[in-house]
Amino acid sequence: MKYIFLLTLSISLIACNNHNKDYEALKGKVDSLENKLADAYKPGFGELMTSVQAHHAKLWFAGKNQNWKLADFEIHEINEVLENIKKYQSERKESKSIDMITPAIDSVKTAVKNKNLQYFNKSYISLTDACNRCHKLTDFEFNIVKIPDKQSFSNQDFKIE
Repeated sequence: MKYIFLLTLSISLIACNNHNKDYEALKGKVDSLENKLADAYKPGFGELMTSVQAHHAKLWFAGKNQNWKLADFEIHEINEVLENIKKYQSERKESKSIDMITPAIDSVKTAVKNKNLQYFNKSYISLTDACNRCHKLTDFEFNIVKIPDKQSFSNQDFKIE
C-alpha cells in the first residue's frame, strides 16, 4: 500500500511538473506575440484623414465628369478608410463622431447609383458640410474642407470615353 501511494504521488508530481513546463512555454509565446503586436504598425488618425481628403477630392472630379464607376469606387474607398479609423483609432473622441457623415455619404452614393449629376452636386455639398460639422464638433474647426477647385491628381484622367 505504501508503494502504491508513493507511485501515485510520484506520477502526480511528474504530471504537475510537465504541466508547469507547458504553461511556461505557452506563456512565453503569448508574451512574445504581445511584444510583436505592440510594435506593429498602426496608421495614425492624420494619415487616415488625409486619405479621406484625397478620396473626397477624387470623388468630386469623378462625379463632375460623370465617371460614375470611378465615383462609386471613391465612395467605397472613403467608407473603407472610415472603418479603419474606427478600427485603428477607436480610443479617440473623433472616431466616435465619424458616423455622423454616413447619411451624407449614402446620399452621394444614391446620386452616383442613379447617375444624377444635379443630385450628385447637391449631395456632395452636404457631404462636405457634414465633414466640417464633424470637425467643429471634435474641436478641429480649423480644418475646413471645401469643394476642390482644381484637380491635384495630374496623373489621373477623370473623364470617361
